[in-house]
Amino acid sequence: MPKLIVVDRSGAEKTVDADAGLSVMEAIRDNGFDELLALCGGCCSCATCHVYVDPAFADKISPMSEDESDLLDSSDHRNETSRLSCQVQLTDALEGLRVTIAPED
Repeated sequence: MPKLIVVDRSGAEKTVDADAGLSVMEAIRDNGFDELLALCGGCCSCATCHVYVDPAFADKISPMSEDESDLLDSSDHRNETSRLSCQVQLTDALEGLRVTIAPED
């Protein structure tokens, strides 16, 4: 059960336990973070689960798909560490992954 570190929009940091196999979005939602809307429920058709991933984990997560990149292009807050949290699957290798919830568009 990997630990996930979530930084909310106010800068508060909370460490949560999450089951391997869940998406980062599911772990955030299931642990009571209301800021992450995830309107599409995780089917990569909106960008309301936008997070910034700690660069130290960039080589440990799956590459971004073209669809994910296109959706992130619609955000005014995209940067080089942006990902849709519904597209990042938790594994034991991601123990200690730190994500920051991006500002709302």
